[in-house]
Amino acid sequence: MANEIKLDPRLLAEFIKLNKNILDAPNLAQSLEEIDLEVTPHEVVYSEGKIRLLHFNPLVAKQIKTPLVIAYALVNRFHILDINQKKSWVRNLLNQGIDVYLIDWGTPTQINRHEGFDDYVNGYMDNIIDFVRKESSSQKVSLQGYCTGGTLSTVYSALHPDKVQNLILTAPVIDGRRDSTVVSNLAKHMDVDKLVDTLGNMPPELMYYVFSILKPFEQGFEKYLNFFKNIHDKEYVENFIRVEKWVSDTPPIPGELYRQWIKDVYQENLLINNNMYVGGKQVSLKNIAMPLLTQVAVGDHLVSPECSMPIHYAVSSQDKTLKIYPTGHVGMIASSFSQKKVLPEFSQWLTERSEK
Repeated sequence: MANEIKLDPRLLAEFIKLNKNILDAPNLAQSLEEIDLEVTPHEVVYSEGKIRLLHFNPLVAKQIKTPLVIAYALVNRFHILDINQKKSWVRNLLNQGIDVYLIDWGTPTQINRHEGFDDYVNGYMDNIIDFVRKESSSQKVSLQGYCTGGTLSTVYSALHPDKVQNLILTAPVIDGRRDSTVVSNLAKHMDVDKLVDTLGNMPPELMYYVFSILKPFEQGFEKYLNFFKNIHDKEYVENFIRVEKWVSDTPPIPGELYRQWIKDVYQENLLINNNMYVGGKQVSLKNIAMPLLTQVAVGDHLVSPECSMPIHYAVSSQDKTLKIYPTGHVGMIASSFSQKKVLPEFSQWLTERSEK
């Protein structure tokens, strides 16, 4: 027949295989509810309101005395730092003898809608760091902030420099004007006052939607196509489900914190220009004089490298290091590349600047 359609045998075979894999999926993959994301043993040593402080059990003898406090981002949860044993940021640090504490920001409710930078920085973070200093008998702590947690850690270190021995900023949101991401473009043009006055806290559905459209093809069709292609790879499937559960678990963000964040960091760009005020005090980046390590990713689609790097030049630290990695926002903290390259350099830098 003149209009007969001829199928490529290889494409037909791949289609048949993919169809079979889709049918096999329910028997080979756990549901999100069946996955427990907390991998490395830890204890909750401090809590305040919705916020918890996790202290991870040592895996080897401690190599340094100065404890490390990690402030994760306010979007999603800390589990990506401990997503599985082979790609765990936390476990790698523990295996190198570092004493690790991690802040779990919890799930804010409408009762927390009026909490802002002052509550988080001068309240929760300061109380947590005082607790760690006392528990570890250390005058100072090392502080790592990731993404928006990096912004909080920057503000904290500028206002409380006497309590921070070393500052590590991983993909921090610093110079909003230089950020060219979709997130930044949305933030710069939103009526944040109307949004917060109407909704209170930023609902997780809104946050999840914003992040899901950043890479619609990669985060939609392509992602699930690869999942079904690899359905018989047990390790691939388990890691995929873990990441999916992490991505889907987006907590609300307190309204006032979100309002000040959008205005001061993105719209008016006050932080990098030393014009931001928290708790009535000016946040001067020149107050940051402790050793500083800044880590950025070339392929970061959430925080442009150009948004993070200005912190390196804005502080008064004499001992400062800027590391640029050929990976993405999540790849910098939860990947094979992170385990082989980012973490060894992180640990060496930290160990050299901490009390033994």
